[in-house]
Amino acid sequence: MSLFSSIFKGDLLLRRVALFGAVAAAIALSGCQIRPLYGTSTTGDFGAQSSTVAADLAAIDLESISSQFAEKDATRILYNELTFRLERGAGSPPKKYRLEVLADVNTAEVAIEQFADVPSAFTITMNSTYVMSDIETGETLTTGRTFRSASYDFSDQRFANQRALRDAQDRVAKAVADDIATRLAGYFASQS
Repeated sequence: MSLFSSIFKGDLLLRRVALFGAVAAAIALSGCQIRPLYGTSTTGDFGAQSSTVAADLAAIDLESISSQFAEKDATRILYNELTFRLERGAGSPPKKYRLEVLADVNTAEVAIEQFADVPSAFTITMNSTYVMSDIETGETLTTGRTFRSASYDFSDQRFANQRALRDAQDRVAKAVADDIATRLAGYFASQS
């Protein structure tokens, strides 16, 4: 048997294995559906538009965010970010759902200067719990918890410290708002 014929037989075997793998993947994925999360989809023979996730998110009435130990700036940022992510700049449609959010913000020292005994870095953590319910029936539709952390450096410049704290609050609130909005969008997508 020549070297050429053994290479050709190995190549043929690789092609058969690749073809078998492609057929197996096509069979396994044949039941999957890919739909746009925020777009519209057509259903039925007449192409009727189904309810979109974006419309459902815009129909959420966001209650003021309550907090027992949170900093007011961080909860205000969270409220604004959630409002923007839910309504997405659209008008205000009739509200069908109520979203209640409880947020707590903690700040902790994570580094201390060696000879001065003053903090050199902090971590801010936002823990939040949310409950979405139907306005008409009061039935709880979905609940969840999320948290995010962000760190910032502390220096001997007062304005720089205030700006660093505000930036960390922005980052934490935006991340929590993203997570809550994504989870709510996932809930609505799974219901349609």
